[in-house]
Amino acid sequence: MMRVGLVVTLFFVGLAILAPLLQTFGWLQNPTEFLDNPPHQPPSPEHWFGTTRLGYDVFSRTLFGSQAALQVVLLATGLSLLIGVPLGMVSGYLGGKLDRGLLFLMDTLYILPGLLLSVTLAFVVGRGILNAAIALSISYIPQYYRVVRNHTVSVKTELFIEAAQAMGASTGHILRRYLFLNVVQSVPVLLTLNAADAILTLGGLGFLGLGLPEETPEWGHDLQQALDGLSTGGIWWTTLFPGLTMTLMVTGLALLGEGLNELVSPRSRVRLLESKG
Repeated sequence: MMRVGLVVTLFFVGLAILAPLLQTFGWLQNPTEFLDNPPHQPPSPEHWFGTTRLGYDVFSRTLFGSQAALQVVLLATGLSLLIGVPLGMVSGYLGGKLDRGLLFLMDTLYILPGLLLSVTLAFVVGRGILNAAIALSISYIPQYYRVVRNHTVSVKTELFIEAAQAMGASTGHILRRYLFLNVVQSVPVLLTLNAADAILTLGGLGFLGLGLPEETPEWGHDLQQALDGLSTGGIWWTTLFPGLTMTLMVTGLALLGEGLNELVSPRSRVRLLESKG
């Protein structure tokens, strides 16, 4: 399972990296050019995935859509990690009023639907890759906070933490040297699952017209633009290829996350060792 997810994920990472190079060498059309292409052209040797009602090349926009998705996902999950993990460690280690206040704030954010929260923030911050990443990251910060905080609460009572405290180690040193590696085991699993969810949420924002700028190739926006052709003229290719690509990328990340979860879970590791033995 994890191998399949890893292969699919690396495939899309490769597409995101190679797409600009293919365009530079003239092997891939500019995804923002449309005046020279016939509208609603079905798949052909000239346009492998056909063209949209405006004449955009669907194949080019589908490949460049993976680049936009990865950029937003990396920024969103990176921001969530940088904020949620340190907050969880500090909150769980120090406790007290700070812990109770952060718990209340994070639980309040956690119970809000992720898409609704992202839509609301997208209205405030506007369009753009960084803005979309900020809108997405807000709903993921509480997840990292809760996971890391709960692990910190259980680990801070261990003997090696008490020994470091007795030796006069500072709070910052304990958090960096002794706690960090012991409380982040589940973070990679959560990271991959959040990445899969972020792609779907970004697609939802694009479908609603709140994601990236219109000139930026993005699967959700392309699906929204393809609705008229699908319902009136049976133009299937403008929805099939962006939707299928987004589904494959989400599936690959989900499989990767499930595989990592099996490796991280102690029971899964025991079963794996027994099967090898």
